Amino acid sequence: MKIPKTEYTSIAKGGQRQKMNGQKASKPIALIKTGTTIPEIKQAHGDFESWFAEGMGIFDLFQVDVYRQEPLPVATDLAGIVITGSPSMVSEKENWSENTGNWLAQAVQKEVPVLGVCYGHQLLAQALGGHVGPNPEGRQIGTVKGRLLESADSDALLGHLPRFFPAHSSHSEVVLDLPPGAERLATSPLTDNFAVRFAENVWGLQFHPEFSVPVMSKYIRYRADDLRKEGLCPDKLQSRTTETDEASSVLLKFANTCRDS
Repeated sequence: MKIPKTEYTSIAKGGQRQKMNGQKASKPIALIKTGTTIPEIKQAHGDFESWFAEGMGIFDLFQVDVYRQEPLPVATDLAGIVITGSPSMVSEKENWSENTGNWLAQAVQKEVPVLGVCYGHQLLAQALGGHVGPNPEGRQIGTVKGRLLESADSDALLGHLPRFFPAHSSHSEVVLDLPPGAERLATSPLTDNFAVRFAENVWGLQFHPEFSVPVMSKYIRYRADDLRKEGLCPDKLQSRTTETDEASSVLLKFANTCRDS
């Protein structure tokens, strides 16, 4: 789904601030990259940063590869923060991850809008006092049905979604216990905390709004042997893979929230 660009200024990695559509330069949105996708997917479809950029309608983002120990910016210099998924596990508590979590907790205190996706969602929850670990229900992968709760009816990010919505998912760890003050917004068949509001303008999503159908399908294909060992059928998962326009729409919603803030 093609999404129109916002009126945002963006900063290329290591580049200079630029103007978009003749608008006055403004604070950038930072993409905190916590890993990279599978090489064969990257070769065919690009990496996390390109998927988020398209979904948010921003041709470039201020990218920080924290898994490579790149330094984090001053949070209050940002219009917003997006934290990506990762092949790493939050429960392993690697140094770069723990440092990023501490930085995120400070950003939330400073009321900077934040969106955590998959690993980013879990890292945000842990940084704010929650608990993350292996999902007792096992791996969740493929296009699954999210269920919006009444708590999300007036939510700025998810309130426009239907009560049930398809969403791409790929994870084996989850947020087991929410931090104080957090509110569950959506569930899925294997994941209670499928979407969470941690504070005003601070959200975590266990699903992947940035994934396309081809990307989701290739993740299933890549993990097919492991899935069979876990009692899952890759062919069935592939047959259920479908478009997730409603779930993907939250990326543009978040970009607009950052602009309005």
